[in-house]
Amino acid sequence: MIRKLTPKDYKKSEWSGGMTTQLAIFPPEAKYADRDFLWRVSSASVELEDSDFTPLPDYERLIAALEGEIVLTHDGGAPLRLRPFEVHAFSGASATHSRGRCIDFNLMLRRGRAQGAMTALRLERDPAAVSGGAGETMLLYCAAGQLLVCTLSAPAARDCHPERSAAKPKEPPADFSLVPGETLLLTGEGVLTLTGPATIMLCRMRL
Repeated sequence: MIRKLTPKDYKKSEWSGGMTTQLAIFPPEAKYADRDFLWRVSSASVELEDSDFTPLPDYERLIAALEGEIVLTHDGGAPLRLRPFEVHAFSGASATHSRGRCIDFNLMLRRGRAQGAMTALRLERDPAAVSGGAGETMLLYCAAGQLLVCTLSAPAARDCHPERSAAKPKEPPADFSLVPGETLLLTGEGVLTLTGPATIMLCRMRL
């Protein structure tokens, strides 16, 4: 199953340091406030120069700055500077302090119940392929530029690599086009061919 999400599909809420935009949560009926979710992807504004993250002792967290820079300290340890699109993983049980203003991007995973990864990809005009596996959910968030996505349900479904055939057009046909702030959610097996120029956040979640 593949679905495109736009800002009208997101849920917004306030936290002590700014505003959070929830892009996706699982199970879909789960509520962040009840801490009954297995995974959650969100973006938040950090509007205070100094702020403390909400404790989430049952979750592992991955974070990256989309705009601006922040300096994090966990449990009073050494400070860590996060520049744009650098991904950092940490325990939600840690007492985490943030210095600096930014727009961040977050993946939260229920410890012992969900696994996942988050990476930043900078795409040029040459196509790049990403694959989703059985039992996996893959989320692509367009942070900058324009992302064109060609979908393949199986390798033989459609050739999105025009160099294999002189009869193919120079550009793969796009099934989806994403602009900044839009998301593509793929559940289960499938192949996506991505064309930029764009910068995206790619999250993979598995229960």
